[in-house]
Amino acid sequence: MKRNFFYWRPILSVSILPVLAIAPSLLWNQPGRTQEGERGGLIHASRTRQGMNSLADSESRLKPTEILSDSSLERTSAMRQGIHSLSEYRFLAQSLPPSSIIRQGRQVSLNGRILPLSWTQQPANSTSADFRTWIADVGLMQSAGVDLLSSADSAKQPVQWFSVSLTGAQSLAARATGPYRYLDVTDFARLAGWEISADGNILKITSQTASVTGIRQAEIESGDRIVVDIDRPAPWQVNFVNKPIPSPTPTPNPPDDPTKPAIPLPNLRTAPNLETPDDPTKPALPLPITPAAPIAGQEWSIAIDAKIAPAIIQQTFSTSKQLLSVKVEPDGAQTKVKVKIPLGWRPQVFSLGNPNRLVIDIRPDSLVEKNIVWAPGVQWRQQYQNLGSDRFPVVWLEVNPRQSGVKIRPILSNPPTDQGTAPLLQTAEVSGAAAAINAGFFNRINRLALGAIRRDNKWLSGPILNRGAIAWNDRGEFAIDRLTLQETVISPANQFLPVSHLNSAYVQPGIGRYNSDWGTTYTPLSGNEIVVTVAGERVVSQSPGGAVGTTTFPIPANGYILVLRSGFFPASELSIGTLLRLETNTFPADFNRFPYILGGGPVLVQNSQVVLDAKAEGFSDAYVRQTAIRSAIGRNAAGNLLIVAVHNRAGGAGPNFAELAQILQQMGAVEALNLDGGSSTSLYLGGSLLDRPPATAARVHNAIGIFIQP
Repeated sequence: MKRNFFYWRPILSVSILPVLAIAPSLLWNQPGRTQEGERGGLIHASRTRQGMNSLADSESRLKPTEILSDSSLERTSAMRQGIHSLSEYRFLAQSLPPSSIIRQGRQVSLNGRILPLSWTQQPANSTSADFRTWIADVGLMQSAGVDLLSSADSAKQPVQWFSVSLTGAQSLAARATGPYRYLDVTDFARLAGWEISADGNILKITSQTASVTGIRQAEIESGDRIVVDIDRPAPWQVNFVNKPIPSPTPTPNPPDDPTKPAIPLPNLRTAPNLETPDDPTKPALPLPITPAAPIAGQEWSIAIDAKIAPAIIQQTFSTSKQLLSVKVEPDGAQTKVKVKIPLGWRPQVFSLGNPNRLVIDIRPDSLVEKNIVWAPGVQWRQQYQNLGSDRFPVVWLEVNPRQSGVKIRPILSNPPTDQGTAPLLQTAEVSGAAAAINAGFFNRINRLALGAIRRDNKWLSGPILNRGAIAWNDRGEFAIDRLTLQETVISPANQFLPVSHLNSAYVQPGIGRYNSDWGTTYTPLSGNEIVVTVAGERVVSQSPGGAVGTTTFPIPANGYILVLRSGFFPASELSIGTLLRLETNTFPADFNRFPYILGGGPVLVQNSQVVLDAKAEGFSDAYVRQTAIRSAIGRNAAGNLLIVAVHNRAGGAGPNFAELAQILQQMGAVEALNLDGGSSTSLYLGGSLLDRPPATAARVHNAIGIFIQP
């Protein structure tokens, strides 16, 4: 049933500080704020996030039946003048390990729920018996709802959680140690009423038992609002429920990433020319795929560590065009508020204190803008970028490659082999990276790279189709351009045989070359290949490859294999005993001096100008016009690296390539390159994905990792 906004106006007497829990790219459990300029006015983040006190005076007298409104936010700006001092709180005893032991682990039990979250307990200093508890920052935000506020000091992290607001001099101590940034939560835990103890490699956190006392709804200008009243602060978490309900109207395209097949294609590898010239992630032949039904909505679950009375569960909840359904369910000691909302929308969740409330806003623009210096040389930022009337949520990291201890490397999902895929979350953690973004294209069927990967001057996968690539070294130098690797095999009779690709899973007629950087063996990727083995610059064998994937050929450590495909058989030039000379060049030639290269495409920006040319990189016009979630990498005028995730515009679809190029240009990119996108887009920092829940991210083949060394 629709509610008239003016019906609520007499009781809409209190302002809020919307503090995002979920970005459009799914920055879940991040308290956020609504957008400036909205009707009724908002408190600017520079003021509100400098210390949220107990929302005293009129707000503290809010009756349980009252509900929050955007229209009264300005009226509380005078109330937010400070924070609770530590002495105002009842300190709970924290169990401490023996002073001679430093405890650490990668699991936290939060009110009995086991979470993958890194932590450590250690003395405050070498002589202190006072142990301090440190927890990885992004994981703490996503698991318990503790908002990380903007900060210009990597060693200090201001936070807010219900009425506990620690900013300025009382900000939590922070330190980046290898792949994680830890926050000293010792004093925060006391203020929050948490009891902490270590049990082996598990840190046990128990909060005081809380109860839901009421749930209220209202329409707001930006969408719908649900307010959950609780009798005391309680940890909360936003989760994506991966059980979409299909609508009755079919559509020919998958809902997320139309550039990749939605189902396994068992016969894809039997044809000699498997990949199309426009997009190597699309099958070349028409496939009798039943169109997938579109998704009418996606379900999200806001789990609160609080019990709920049956009478509250039985109340009726209203719906709207953006709030498709609301369900409240008890789950042991938790209460789960489940909302189904349209694709592209995200719930924005934030906490308020005195009285304690959790506010759930259903709105198209749910990203909270942040600017956090996460570690020396690594800055985490997120904000909206405007193109005309469209507003795109952008989450990115700005990395100073000249910062001492910062290293940038290509990383693989299944090292040491070049075959395989895995979630970026897993790949980054296994590699020990502090930050990472998914990188180049790959074949979803055989799980091999389709584009340039060079590491330590070795071509793990050669470039294809003159597509864009990024190259770099440890001196902080970068280059972004369209890249071609040109190789030629020269016989004693000066016959020049061009090599089409090096160590590549991209299959087309011609000669492919595979050396020990590919692996110790080669297995034919297409039918009717001729495999020529070269050792010590001399042909030592020539054999038919047979059917796809049936025969394995060893790759000599002192040579390589030439694979002749699709009737291109210069047998007389490659007979056994023939001496061969190999010439290799990159275009641009400057790329050859860089030890690290990763391919993507298309190139978006050069010399601060948009240079998008899809056809020059073998992309079709239709592919370039498609809208999708996007990943990109660039360099700004200061020489810093930008690793960027752009999600769906407020109330609409993601950017096409032209829009992505403009966004990167607007962000100050001097040069920029598109990376694999859609469901592959993932931005990792300190043990967690920043831009989306892990359940929504696809497995990827390779990534760009940021490593922080002592």
